[in-house]
Amino acid sequence: MDLPDTQEPPVSEKKRGNTAIRGALWASLCVFLLGAAGFGWFASYAFTPGPETAKKEAVVFIPRGSSVERISGLLAEAGLAYDDIRFALLTKIMQVSAQLPAGEFLLTTGQAPLDLITELVEAKPVQHKITIAEGLTLEQIAELFSAGGWIDRERFEFLASDPTFIGSLGLQEIASLEGYLYPDTYLLIKPSPGEAALLKKLVGRALAVWDELGPHTHNFTRHEVFTLASIVEKETGKAEERPLIASVFHNRLQRNMKLQSDPTVIYGIKDHSGPLTKTDLKTKTPYNTYQIPGLPPGPICNPGREALAAVVSPTESGYLYFVSKNDGSHQFSSNLRDHNRAVRKYQR
Repeated sequence: MDLPDTQEPPVSEKKRGNTAIRGALWASLCVFLLGAAGFGWFASYAFTPGPETAKKEAVVFIPRGSSVERISGLLAEAGLAYDDIRFALLTKIMQVSAQLPAGEFLLTTGQAPLDLITELVEAKPVQHKITIAEGLTLEQIAELFSAGGWIDRERFEFLASDPTFIGSLGLQEIASLEGYLYPDTYLLIKPSPGEAALLKKLVGRALAVWDELGPHTHNFTRHEVFTLASIVEKETGKAEERPLIASVFHNRLQRNMKLQSDPTVIYGIKDHSGPLTKTDLKTKTPYNTYQIPGLPPGPICNPGREALAAVVSPTESGYLYFVSKNDGSHQFSSNLRDHNRAVRKYQR
């Protein structure tokens, strides 16, 4: 009868087995240590605050189409983070690589990249207030936007007189957008919406105000209202006088009297400066209301709501003349004799 073999394996085989186990353990340990080191390397970036700065917030502008790497560099230039290859990896882990927005943003400084990325994804663009005052001309508005880097001035002015573009805004009957660039405070965000979009916004606001002023019971066309309102705007020193000044022009038009408005003369003379002269008043241009009957061909500035409302609903009066008192207000007269007396009193 054979007995079971209880003889132990040779010593050499046992050593080989132990060596294999040790190798596996060392390999596992190395992988673990490398993983731990890699995690530490990554975590030290993700959770460590950004550069120290005295400012609590900083502005960064991210152009459209910027790569994740480019955004990392822009954040570093703004002092919000360190430019690091781990930024792109972190956005992938957070699954927001495709959600990083373009535009101008005000972000908190000193944040860890994890918090900074979260804030950037949820941030709303910086809004810039641009105020257009009543009575500015198209050229002055173009200069205002151009100075802020919002437009190309030549392109803006070209579109404002381009028949095709003007027609696309529903204003086929006019030759220029002068008068229809509504004075107001606008909130703009970067990058700029462009010249066409800005013009459309301003004109849309003007036409909305026009609709709000209805119903229109006067005999003027819309263009005539905007034209006369622009004259009222330029003639007004005190806002409360607008309806009274509008009544003077209404009365003169009804009597076929020339409007004789100095601001229209100035508008018709290119690059005019200084006081008007007798020669200026005698120079015939399409806008010289001392020489032409009725209204000029279009507005001479961009009027606000009050000037438009004054033309639509003027004060009832018998006045045909007014003269400045040199304090922003005017002396109104219903006949030439009283007007001349007022001129001698206030303009001597």
